[in-house]
Amino acid sequence: MLSRLSELIWADWIWFPEGHGWADLTDHDGKVFPKPQDLWATIPIAFCFLIIRQIFEQTVAIPLASLLGVSDKQRVRAPPNPVLESYFCSTSKHPKQVPVKQTGCSVRQVQRWFRRRRNQDRPSKLKKFREASWRFTFYLLAFFAGLAVLIDKPWFYDVKLIWENFPKMPLLPSQYWYYMIELGFYISLIFSVASDVKRKDFKEQIIHHVATIALISFSWLVNYIRAGTLIMLVHDAADYLMESAKMFNYAGWRRTCNFIFTMFAAVFIVTRLIILPFWIIHTTFVYPLTLYTPFFGFYFFNGLMCVLQVLHIFWAVLILRMVVKFLPGNVRNTRFCIS
Repeated sequence: MLSRLSELIWADWIWFPEGHGWADLTDHDGKVFPKPQDLWATIPIAFCFLIIRQIFEQTVAIPLASLLGVSDKQRVRAPPNPVLESYFCSTSKHPKQVPVKQTGCSVRQVQRWFRRRRNQDRPSKLKKFREASWRFTFYLLAFFAGLAVLIDKPWFYDVKLIWENFPKMPLLPSQYWYYMIELGFYISLIFSVASDVKRKDFKEQIIHHVATIALISFSWLVNYIRAGTLIMLVHDAADYLMESAKMFNYAGWRRTCNFIFTMFAAVFIVTRLIILPFWIIHTTFVYPLTLYTPFFGFYFFNGLMCVLQVLHIFWAVLILRMVVKFLPGNVRNTRFCIS
């Protein structure tokens, strides 16, 4: 029964256009094709990233933070209070009705205690800087590595060529490592989510990471490699600017932060709201209809692309709101910051 179910799940007609199937991805005549078992390599790569990150943060990020002047104000700790601590941990960190009777404190004292206690749990600027500097370094290197992988490929200039000879396009060594490293990094972000800084868009970030991992993995399985490399490059093009803006914000370099963030906003809008939907998604969703009859794998891949695009629109709105805050004449100009 299980073998029958497996055959049904991995049936050629589900994942490939008519006339093609898994047999097309069998190595032959010195040509190598992506295989499902290759993806297991991303797990040890992810753990390597976690180790490298710790070394990087201690040896590079912390000295760099000191050099740029990253510092935290001394926080006043909440005095020990078992009753309030229990309420804080189990009931609410922002109580609407302040539990006063059991504490012997005034309403103002209890409110002050909760405010100080929340401040204790907030991540320090140094922790935020370390995280941003690590991501900045990866995204910067990944972007230029991806550019080096794609710059001499014809489908980098004519996106429709991602379907040329599909799915019988042999795998190149540069594509293999580009995929394994990118996927390993995103898996490492899932592993470190419990210790990383939780931001206001935490849920959206998790959805983005999961959708990205699913998209990269699926594109590997069915040999959408050419489309996958273009998608990864487009994403990395803006991310390193965002992380560098955060770094300068934590260091208190407001003007530099605002300038870089404006550059990030421009690159984000061009890559995520113009190039991705009107060039890449159009080529993966609309153009293939002129070549093949739609199949489940086609809908699955483009469904994940649409999830990412919805998140991009959501973030674009937030980004534009922040940009407006420091336009000329806005009194909040100097107060702008990135959390």
